[in-house]
Amino acid sequence: MTDPTAPLVTIRGLSKVYERGRQRVEVLHHVDLDIAAGDFLALMGPSGSGKSTLLNLIAGLDLPTEGALSVAGQRIDRLSATELARWRAAHVGFVFQFYNLLPALSAQKNVELPLLLTRLSAARRRRHAAIALELVGLSDRASHKPAELSGGQQQRVAIARAIVSDPTLLVCDEPTGDLDRHAAEEVLTLLQRLNRDYGKTLIMVTHDPKAAEFAQRTLHLDKGTLVT
Repeated sequence: MTDPTAPLVTIRGLSKVYERGRQRVEVLHHVDLDIAAGDFLALMGPSGSGKSTLLNLIAGLDLPTEGALSVAGQRIDRLSATELARWRAAHVGFVFQFYNLLPALSAQKNVELPLLLTRLSAARRRRHAAIALELVGLSDRASHKPAELSGGQQQRVAIARAIVSDPTLLVCDEPTGDLDRHAAEEVLTLLQRLNRDYGKTLIMVTHDPKAAEFAQRTLHLDKGTLVT
C-alpha cells in the first residue's frame, strides 16, 4: 500500500549526463527533492541550469543517468521505454510554451486527443472534453480551430487537454513564455485555481519571477544543482 503521508515525487541522487563525442556534459548533479501531492512548484534558473532536464525526468520524457525517481511510490527510472510511455499517458499532463495544438482540429477535438488512448466511447470522450473546456472557461469556443483563438485561449485549450484524463502530475514548461502579460496572468491564475480548488499537483519551469509568484514555492537550479 502507498503511504498517504509520503511525498508524491521522491528524488534521490538524481544525475543526468549527456555524451557528445568524447565530451561528457553533466546537466544535473545528485539532486535530492521531495514534492508533496497538491504542491505547486516553480523551477527557476539561468539557461542551461538543468531545470527543463529535471522537469523532463519527472515527467518520464527521459531517464536519469543515475539516482532514484519515484512518483506515487513507483520507481519510474526503472521502467522500459514502452512502460514509460504507458505511464506518461496515464499519469502526466503536459503544457508547453507553444501550445502544440493540431491546427486542423477544433478545440474540442484537440482536448479529446489524450482520450484516444483510452477505452472511453466517443460520447464519453466528448463529455470529458466538454467538462475540461468548461473548467478553463472556453465552452463557447469548443468548435473553434486554433487559428481562430488568441494565444491565451490556445494555451487554455492546451491546459484543458492536459487535465482531461485527470493526471497525477501537471507539468508546465514555460507556459506563459509566448504570451503577453494580460494573457499570461489569465493562464497563471487558471493554473493556480487548478492547484488550489482541484488539488492538482503542478511543476512549472519558468524564467519569469512574476510567474513564479503564482506557485506555492520556488526552487532555483544553477549548474545542475539545487540552490537555496
